[in-house]
Amino acid sequence: MTTQTPAVNWDVLLEHARAALSHAYVPYSKYPVGAAALTDDGRIISGCNVENASYGLTLCAECALVSSLHMTGGGLLAAFVCVDGAGEILMPCGRCRQLLYEFRAPGMQLMTVSGIRTMDEVLPDAFGPQHLEGQ
Repeated sequence: MTTQTPAVNWDVLLEHARAALSHAYVPYSKYPVGAAALTDDGRIISGCNVENASYGLTLCAECALVSSLHMTGGGLLAAFVCVDGAGEILMPCGRCRQLLYEFRAPGMQLMTVSGIRTMDEVLPDAFGPQHLEGQ
């Protein structure tokens, strides 16, 4: 992490992600997901998945989290964790990693099933806004 980003209290982030589970709307899959992140200005934001009868319209917890990021003042994500219905660490899918990459702070960290990793480690050689500059 950079010197501008706050220190990460992973226990607090896990508490927020687990609390988000209670707001998940999962009548079809019965698979709630909660997510929490620390922003580069020290806020904690969270999100949960919200399903729809048309599965393609289901919103993941990461989408809800990024919406929360923008609704509460913007900024970038410094640290992230998501959990399954049992409150266990869950690795974001590829689509969600791409979403998180878009809104990452330099050196963003994720709690993964194999420990703390940087965004660049979980999505190496990612495509992002920097590839569209000058287009």
